[in-house]
Amino acid sequence: MSDEGGRRSDAGATLQGFVVYVLWGFTALYWPLIKQAGALELLAHRVVWSFVLVAVLLLVLRRPWAWVKSIRYTWPRLLTAAVLIALNWLTYIWAVNAGHVAEASLGYFLNPLVNVVLGMLIFHERPARQSLIGIAFAAIGVAVIAFVMAKTVWVALVLAVTFGVYGVAKKRAVLGALEGLTVESGVLLPIALGYLLFLGPAGHFGTGLGPTLLLIGAGIVTAVPLWIFAVVAPRIPLSTLGMLQFVSPTLQLLTGLFVLGQHVPPLYFAGLALVWVGLGVYLAGSLRNARRAALVAGEHV
Repeated sequence: MSDEGGRRSDAGATLQGFVVYVLWGFTALYWPLIKQAGALELLAHRVVWSFVLVAVLLLVLRRPWAWVKSIRYTWPRLLTAAVLIALNWLTYIWAVNAGHVAEASLGYFLNPLVNVVLGMLIFHERPARQSLIGIAFAAIGVAVIAFVMAKTVWVALVLAVTFGVYGVAKKRAVLGALEGLTVESGVLLPIALGYLLFLGPAGHFGTGLGPTLLLIGAGIVTAVPLWIFAVVAPRIPLSTLGMLQFVSPTLQLLTGLFVLGQHVPPLYFAGLALVWVGLGVYLAGSLRNARRAALVAGEHV
């Protein structure tokens, strides 16, 4: 493929990746549509219908099933990942429906910096000084937000930490996005089905066409963007991917403030500005390192 063709391919993948992050950003509008079901029931349906959908996708796409054999070697990590992503989903659904979208968006703004900290603590990585400066700015920002929103800042911290440790658990469990979601939802499936059976008539599935479709849609909202992203992500430059990941929390924040009507103290924005400064410092360093690595690789070609 020519360089021009490769650039067009990357541009198309970047656009598709951007669309996926936009979809993820607007999920904050989905859960309030069926908030009467409660966070636990919504989580249970999200697990069940995600499993159904990804299993169907794997069959339709005729993916090889050899990866199933590798599960027996990585099941502790996959089990840990399943528990963490369930806690992450549950916290996010509850936060959105309880009017804490700003705190939820902060959690995903913090996630890249939490990843740096986990890399230091678990994998003994040595981040550049610029990364540490970025973390320091973000930490001060979180401290400011914690001061003015002490009762709900835990939402952001739980989301950031669970998703960060989830990434650690999956780091050495090499599975594709769809295969990984199949395993994670499969692990949680018995618990989710058991909870729905326990609810029985008190549940909202089957109480009307609208609620039933919305509950089934929880799986679509989860699996379809992930599937599209799994297809396009390998074609997106890593530096671009780093920029795109901030689209979702930005849209979540805007949705919470201007659509769902959440009110936050003025100091929240001061703290968030410090978090953004930290992200900017971190991202600038990452982009510079990526360019330097590309130059070094070019010199050795």
